[in-house]
Amino acid sequence: MARPEKVAMVEEIQERLSRMQGAVLTDYRGLNAGEMTALRKELREAGVEYKVFKNTLTILAAQEANLDGLAPLLTGPTAFAFGYDDPVAPAKIISEFAKKNKALEIKGGVVEGQIVGPEGVANLANLPSREVLLSMVVRGMQAPMTGMVNVLQGNIRNFVYALNAVKEQKEASA
Repeated sequence: MARPEKVAMVEEIQERLSRMQGAVLTDYRGLNAGEMTALRKELREAGVEYKVFKNTLTILAAQEANLDGLAPLLTGPTAFAFGYDDPVAPAKIISEFAKKNKALEIKGGVVEGQIVGPEGVANLANLPSREVLLSMVVRGMQAPMTGMVNVLQGNIRNFVYALNAVKEQKEASA
């Protein structure tokens, strides 16, 4: 029979896995306390939660959250960086930190229910931020409209020049 504490922990992990938009799994062996504190602080400032859970409990929770492909990543000490608002934030922060601290190993990640390997996490980290992507879309939508306005203004401008030339010609002949 399962102990109530373990059942509660599995439910807590499952709730986090269901609620998150993106997560990165890391092996934190080799990081000293100061480096771990710096990493946690950086993640906390971005609204990312960094937690360590028992692998066996996490496997049970992953099965309940329909993330069956997560089990192969759960070997050895594993810490999760959960992003609840931005699926890319954990990947960006962890990747940057891993570049500076070679002891931090990226095992893989989860993005909106899809399991990705370390390469997928690196690709996510290289994406521009959400704000930059939105501005690129707006700029792409705005460019044709700006071009059309310039074309229409050119026709109106040329018409005004023609009227002005007719006016000047009539004034000169009068």
